Amino acid sequence: MQKVIVIGSPGAGKSTFSRKLRDVTGLPLYYLDRLWHKPDRTTVSKQEFDTKLEGILRKSQWIADGNYNRTLELRFQYCDTVFLFDLPVETCLLGAAARVGKKREDLPWFETELDGGFRQFIIDFPTESLPRIYALVEKYHEQKEIMIFRSREESEVYLNRLGTAYSVSF
Repeated sequence: MQKVIVIGSPGAGKSTFSRKLRDVTGLPLYYLDRLWHKPDRTTVSKQEFDTKLEGILRKSQWIADGNYNRTLELRFQYCDTVFLFDLPVETCLLGAAARVGKKREDLPWFETELDGGFRQFIIDFPTESLPRIYALVEKYHEQKEIMIFRSREESEVYLNRLGTAYSVSF
């Protein structure tokens, strides 16, 4: 495990998992939200995002946290390991709501509310985004190590086992 993507619905626990995975493995962690969003809540151009992303993907080690469907297949091509969070919508909505008002290292600003459009994205994720993700999982499953978590507990069990192998505990 040297080049890792962590994908799934917002609110599923990807960033928390990614931070813990970084702490266990020592792999550098890159949040795609930080590449895309500026602190003033505007975004960089697609070209600037792609240039930054490709610079990361060329490195020998990384964890890339985030979806960004437009570049998802590119990340599948470069990675050796995929962690997919396929959790119930209700869990993801609660997770997204729970982080409102908390400082986060994965976003360049402080969220003060759960935006209606963002909430709708989470609701639509199983029908709008997951089919494409699963098509890529099917396409690359023989070439990549792929773990699918259907609960946060499954991801915690995985991290605890990995931590034991690395002599790290949470």
